Amino acid sequence: MASAAEQLASNLNFSTFAKAEDLKKRLWFTLAALLVYRLGTHIPLPGLNPEAYAAAFKGQSGGILGLFNMFSGGAVERMAIFALGIMPYISASIIVQLMTSVVPALENLKKEGEQGRKIINQYTRYGTVLLGTLQAYGIAVGLESGQGMVVDPGWFFRISTVVTLLGGTMFLMWLGEQITSRGIGNGISLIIFAGIAAGLPTALAHTLELGRTGALSTVLILLVIVVAIAVIALIVFVERAQRRLLIQYPKRQVGNRMFQGDTSHLPLKLNTSGVIPAIFASSLLLLPATAAGFAGTSTLPGWATTIVSALGHGQPLYMALYGALIAFFAFFYTAIVFNPKDTADNLKKHGGFIPGIRPGERTAEYIDYVLTRITVIGALYLVFVCILPEILVAQTGIPLALGGTSLLIVVSVTLDTVAQIQGHLIAQQYEGLIKKSKLRGGKRGR
Repeated sequence: MASAAEQLASNLNFSTFAKAEDLKKRLWFTLAALLVYRLGTHIPLPGLNPEAYAAAFKGQSGGILGLFNMFSGGAVERMAIFALGIMPYISASIIVQLMTSVVPALENLKKEGEQGRKIINQYTRYGTVLLGTLQAYGIAVGLESGQGMVVDPGWFFRISTVVTLLGGTMFLMWLGEQITSRGIGNGISLIIFAGIAAGLPTALAHTLELGRTGALSTVLILLVIVVAIAVIALIVFVERAQRRLLIQYPKRQVGNRMFQGDTSHLPLKLNTSGVIPAIFASSLLLLPATAAGFAGTSTLPGWATTIVSALGHGQPLYMALYGALIAFFAFFYTAIVFNPKDTADNLKKHGGFIPGIRPGERTAEYIDYVLTRITVIGALYLVFVCILPEILVAQTGIPLALGGTSLLIVVSVTLDTVAQIQGHLIAQQYEGLIKKSKLRGGKRGR
C-alpha cells in the first residue's frame, strides 16, 4: 500500500502549485539569483586586451582551462569577474572537511551541533579567501606573462585583479548560501548547474557544426548522442535507487488499549554522496593547473612542465587520478553525511530494531556493512559515468559540456531540485488538509 506521502505526491496538480505562495517566492528568488550570476559571467576583468586574451585562450581551451571554463559558466573564456567561480570555496570545503576527521578540535566542533557548524563554516570562508587570493594572484601573473594580454602590467593590475576575482568568488559563495536558505535546492550546486547548462546549447551546436564540416562523422555524432542518452538514463536510475532496511517497532500499550507494532523502512541511497565526489575531484585537479595554464609551459621548469602535460584533459594520468579521487570522495563524503552509530542510537531510543539484529552496536555495524557494500557500487557507478564519456570527449574532440561530469551534475541537481519542489508541494497539501479538518471540526462543534 502506498504511504500517505506517496498518495499526496500522486495527487499534486497545478492548483496545488498555484496555492503554494511560499514555493513561488522561493522559485522566483532562485531564478533571480541565477540571472545575477549569469550577468556577472559577462562583465570583463578591467585592464585586459580582449583580442589577445581570446587568441591565447583558444589555444588552451581543450585542456584544463576548458574544464575550468565549463564549471565557471564561460567566465574564464571571457575572463569575467566570476572567472574563479565557486571552486576556491569547494576546495576550502574539502580541506576543512578532511581536517575535521584528523584534528580533534575540529572534530569536537562538528559534534556541537548548529553552533559548531557555524564555526566550521567560518573557517571554510577564511580558507576560501586564502585559496582565492593565491589563485587570483597566479592568474594575474599568468596574464601579465602573455603576449599583450594586459594593457598596463604592474602591481596595480595585480592588486585590482586579485580584489576583483576574489570579490566575485566571495559574492558567489554568499549568493549560493542565500539560494540554499531562501530559494530552492542547494545554492552552490545550482550555480555550477547554471554555468554548465548555459553552455550545453553552444556545445551541441558546435558538435553539429563539426559534423557539417566533416570533422566528425555522422555515425560518431549519433554514437555520442546515444551514449549521452544512456548516461542520463543510468544517472536517473541510480540516483533514485535505494536499499531499504526493514525497521520494526514493538507492540505498545496506551491506557487499556494495545496497539500493534508498526513497520517502516530505513532508505539507504545507492549513491549517498550524490554529485559531490565529481565536483570535489574536478576542483582538486583544477587547483594546481590554474596558474600554470595561463603562464605557459615556457616559463615552467622541466619537471613542472611534465606534470602539467600529464594532467592535461584526456591524458591517462588525469583519468587515473580523476577516477581515484571520485572513488575516494564517494566513501569520504558518505561517511560525513551518514553516521551508522547515530542512526542505530536513534532507532534504539524510539524502540525500533532491524529483525534479527540486536539493537545498539550490532545494528550500527550492520548498517555500516550494508552502507559500505552499496557505496562500492555507487563509487563504481560514479567513476564509470564520469570517465567513459570523458574518454569519448578526449578521443573525438566534442565539447566538454557533453562529458560525463557535466551530465552527472546537470541531471543530479535537476532531480534534487525537483524533489525539493515536490516536498514543498506535499507540505502545502498537508497544510490544506489540516485546515479543512479543523474547519469541519469547528462546524460539528457548532
